[in-house]
Amino acid sequence: MKLLILIPVISAFIGWFTNWIAIKMLFHPRTPKKILGLTFQGIFPKRQRQFAEKLGKLVSEELLSFQDIEQKISNPENISKLMPFVEEHIEHFLRVKLAEQLPMISMFIGEKTIADLKKVFVNELTVIFPEIMKNYMSNLKSDLDLEKIVTEKVSGFSSDKLEEILNAIMSKEFRFVEIIGGVLGFIIGLLQVLLTLIA
Repeated sequence: MKLLILIPVISAFIGWFTNWIAIKMLFHPRTPKKILGLTFQGIFPKRQRQFAEKLGKLVSEELLSFQDIEQKISNPENISKLMPFVEEHIEHFLRVKLAEQLPMISMFIGEKTIADLKKVFVNELTVIFPEIMKNYMSNLKSDLDLEKIVTEKVSGFSSDKLEEILNAIMSKEFRFVEIIGGVLGFIIGLLQVLLTLIA
């Protein structure tokens, strides 16, 4: 009878241990190891390059789309938020900088002329800003290959760093998987005891 009581305990340990081993095998061994003629390597170290490529594609196409950024920065509402700063700068230019650089011309510019010039400049900038932003984003997109950057960064992570990152994100889930293994093992052990007693 005492041996029957041990069955659920042993089954629980086996269930927990196999799940713990399975989680460890996600990251270990870091490098390929031959055991009994079979080659073993942790899933993430083995697939790190593929993982990096998928993540790079996801970031560049879904998470950080240049098209979305372009729409945001060329949006008239967002540009209008910049205009008070632009107006202030233009006014400073017309009143101070122009007087410093071209004192003769500034002598003939009165308040009305400054106001008119400021209005013309602001209106023109409001029209050309969206185009400037679109051109800037187009150049940035060709110069900045997000997919390549993310792929190279993740591929370059050490296996220790990768394990550290994934453990930081999924430590609770890994622990849950281990506990579930123990619980299921215990339940299976109880069923074995019940079947033995019934028989």
